[in-house]
Amino acid sequence: MALEDDAVLNVLSILKPYRLQIAVALFLMLVELAVELLQPLLIAKIIDNGILKKDLEVVMVWGGVMVGISLCAFAAGVTNSFYASHVSQNYGYDLRKHLFTKIQAFSFANFNRFPTTSLITRMTNDVTQMQNTVFMSLRVMLRAPLMIIGGLVMSFVVDARLAIFIAVAIPILFVFLMWVLKKGGVLFKSVQENLDKVNGVMRENLSGIRIIKAFLRSRHEVKRFTEANSKLRNNTAFALRLMESTNPILLLVMNIAILCILWFGSVQVNTGDAQVGDLVAIINYSTRITSTFSIFSWIIMAFSRAKASGNRISDVLNTEVDLVDHEDSEIIRPDFKGEIEFQKVSFHYPGTEKQVLEHISFKAEPGQTVAVMGATGSGKSSLFQLIPRLYDVDEGKILIDGMDISRIKLEHLRSAIGLVSQEALLFTGTVKENIAWGKENATEEEIRAAAENSQIAETIASLPKQYETKLGQKGVNLSGGQKQRLSIARALVRKPKILLLDDSTSALDLKTEGKLLGALRNYPSTILIITQKIATAMEADKILLIENGKLLMEGKHEDLLLRSSLYQQIFESQFGEESLKHAQGFE
Repeated sequence: MALEDDAVLNVLSILKPYRLQIAVALFLMLVELAVELLQPLLIAKIIDNGILKKDLEVVMVWGGVMVGISLCAFAAGVTNSFYASHVSQNYGYDLRKHLFTKIQAFSFANFNRFPTTSLITRMTNDVTQMQNTVFMSLRVMLRAPLMIIGGLVMSFVVDARLAIFIAVAIPILFVFLMWVLKKGGVLFKSVQENLDKVNGVMRENLSGIRIIKAFLRSRHEVKRFTEANSKLRNNTAFALRLMESTNPILLLVMNIAILCILWFGSVQVNTGDAQVGDLVAIINYSTRITSTFSIFSWIIMAFSRAKASGNRISDVLNTEVDLVDHEDSEIIRPDFKGEIEFQKVSFHYPGTEKQVLEHISFKAEPGQTVAVMGATGSGKSSLFQLIPRLYDVDEGKILIDGMDISRIKLEHLRSAIGLVSQEALLFTGTVKENIAWGKENATEEEIRAAAENSQIAETIASLPKQYETKLGQKGVNLSGGQKQRLSIARALVRKPKILLLDDSTSALDLKTEGKLLGALRNYPSTILIITQKIATAMEADKILLIENGKLLMEGKHEDLLLRSSLYQQIFESQFGEESLKHAQGFE
């Protein structure tokens, strides 16, 4: 419980830059509160000294005072709303910025802990919850407990004997509310988790809507969404029922206290131990406290949700990023050539025990093209992800130009690498913007050169607005091959010293792929390409054959064709048995 409270305080610490505005908002709120607490005393004075004594002058003077301070309270309330809004909106902005910046620093291992939909919910729904809570705290929430305390104190000032009944009721209700707050925090945390699941189902459905329609699985998806949505509805309803049940209990206890005050107060007025105005003032304070308690169920609900949201946000902000620069990290030397060397590298994904790569050793000389082949799940993509340090190795070393990559500053390491992943991911925007995304401030000439070399220039020329053509979400208006070539252009515009192509030519025909590989040789890059095509591997300077995370063999096409049974099987599956015999020189 203490750790959760500390987490919420850490999230609220982002409010520090707005301490002055918060102080002004709180001062104005106190002005409103002071006026509200003074009014019953003024009413008592008007009753005792004016109405009962039939002194109109007293009524007019103190009535005028009440009108004057009420106008001051109105002005204070309007100004308070302005400052509360200013603080809460800026707090929400800062909180989203902190979260987004933190997420950008995440390693892949960190992303494994937080599903994408959960991160989206935390940056939207949870931040909005905290933002609204800050606004209402400066406007209403802090005023409520102060009203209760102030009303109790003023009641004792007016008549201590009658105030005892309020003093007995308040602690009972306070203990009850603390229990509700604790219970509500757990319930609303569950609600937010259910919201994550609903968002997850929606995201998967919208991303795969084409395949869903093609396979006629709409009913299944509706059923899956309905189940997640029902859990969200049921958990939310249960939490809200608990919150709503607090209001009747609060009103019952406070109304009993008011009845006791009326009973014993009337006795004191009749015996002359109390004045009518004092009794009216005590009742006035009691009703104000009761009305304040009546909104406590809403306040408790808001704080419960804010507590759950604050903990979820804090989980992200306090996550330790496991891939960072070391204190002695160096920058890449100006004469960087792009030599890559693996020295007995082993690796397994965080949270799993199975080794994905085992004692991999090989060397790619500067400017070489190295093809990586192997069955699905053999560890090829994992090998690629280690080079730009998307993960760290378990054992061994990866050297670039003789430098251990764990000792190279991440920014320098990754700026020298162009990576094209298996899935061609494009962003909403123009063709030009998608290519230039690979290099900040890329020139028009660099963009066009990258398009030419990636064999996408002709396609772009046929588009309605050419380079200014808007792409749909994830490049939905392009074919698979076009998206792959556009992704390659995005990598080429960087003019990388190391180019990693993770099966990113799979959708290209052999002719286009041949032109692409020929164009890539004009780049002073060390190229590693994952491929399933023998025709592509034949063009490489070296082929790495990987199976079950181990490097079975390396060499040129001709060597592997004679020495590796696995390579022979791949060749035969693509070209036939007769072609294999011919290539081996048996025919």
